[in-house]
Amino acid sequence: MSLLTGPMRKHLDGHKELTSHTELVKVEAGSLVYIPLINGNSTAVEVLVKEGDRVKVGTMIAKRNDHFTVPYFSSVSGTVKGIQKMMHAGLRPVDHLVIENDGKNETEQPFGTLNYQTATQEELVSFMMNAGIVGCGGAGFPSYVKYRGCKGIDLLIINAVECEPYITADYKNTSLNMQDLVTGVAAMLKMSGAKEATIAIKTTKKDFIPTVVEAFKDYSNINVKEVPDVYPMGWERTLVYEITKKRYEKLPGEVGVIVNNATTAIAFGQALSKGMPITHKYVTVSGDGINTPANVLVPVGVKAADVIAACGGYSGEDVLLIAGGPMMGKTITTDQFVITPYSNALTVLKNKPVNQVACLRCGRCSDHCPAGLQPVRINQAEKSKNVAMLEKLSIMDCIECGMCSFVCPSKIDVTEGVRRAKRYMALRAKK
Repeated sequence: MSLLTGPMRKHLDGHKELTSHTELVKVEAGSLVYIPLINGNSTAVEVLVKEGDRVKVGTMIAKRNDHFTVPYFSSVSGTVKGIQKMMHAGLRPVDHLVIENDGKNETEQPFGTLNYQTATQEELVSFMMNAGIVGCGGAGFPSYVKYRGCKGIDLLIINAVECEPYITADYKNTSLNMQDLVTGVAAMLKMSGAKEATIAIKTTKKDFIPTVVEAFKDYSNINVKEVPDVYPMGWERTLVYEITKKRYEKLPGEVGVIVNNATTAIAFGQALSKGMPITHKYVTVSGDGINTPANVLVPVGVKAADVIAACGGYSGEDVLLIAGGPMMGKTITTDQFVITPYSNALTVLKNKPVNQVACLRCGRCSDHCPAGLQPVRINQAEKSKNVAMLEKLSIMDCIECGMCSFVCPSKIDVTEGVRRAKRYMALRAKK
């Protein structure tokens, strides 16, 4: 990190009003759903069903079987049709388990409920692992890993900031499932061994904050903290520093903190109280390229094309479809990818021409980089393939938040240059 840094964050026009108070749209699965057999970058997945098998909503159908355990569950009832390779939201072809939907929505509980108040810490961690609870904010990291063997944790932070433009799925989910949030947060606090928990919400959510405060009024060790409406306040490092004024090298546990997304807490609460895994997702569909922006509740494995159709379709022919939000999401050239357990948004923007000019050497990208990097120097080193300089510039610390591209007055896609540098260095490391 540079010794001389700028604000490292910025208020963005969130366009949240497009979806924050609209009615929830429930999207039904079509004749087929496609469950992606990938978690993070791992495709080490054991399929537990075979072609012709009958499954129900909640049936365990596969399990990640490398150094992490992540079970996969069916989101519909019907018949297994086999495995098909399809484009994934991560911009790579991935095997998907295909299930023919019978439309009956017959359900089975793949595990029992658990009373977090009487359960031990070890029982809660095991339950979270076997329930397949992953980070629902977009990463999909197995949540139980944060709590397994954790020591010296003083504070649990529940991230309800949702700082990226357009996205309001967490806000809608939390508003409709407040009791599940309470259960999930209280259980996570017990798992962490921390003395208290803080729920971080942007200060601009004036209508929402009192509701959350009221929900936790009986929990003296769980409080709500307002944080500034700036980007990327939802990033772990930024949020931990905002609340604790502490910085860490690799993981928040180094400063006694665990961070989880609010939607992840809700999913955990629902698993504990209802014995059901993540089979459906709240997803924001928004932007000036969609006819009817809305938050939707959609089964995992439904194609993005069907979700877009449920929101009135595209508003024009020349649009950009982004899997995720406009800052950190990935533009994808097809809408034939599917919703995953950790999808949170589909952003559709009109494709407007960009007049790019040469770098002005203004330094805004460095001033606003939340990781304290020098993106313009990384871009220059990538173009010349200066390996020594790329190593010196700590490029792997980049979280690809998109801030450098957003603030660039020359309209250079600085973030993409950093991505290329990271891919280049990763390929070198494999050789």
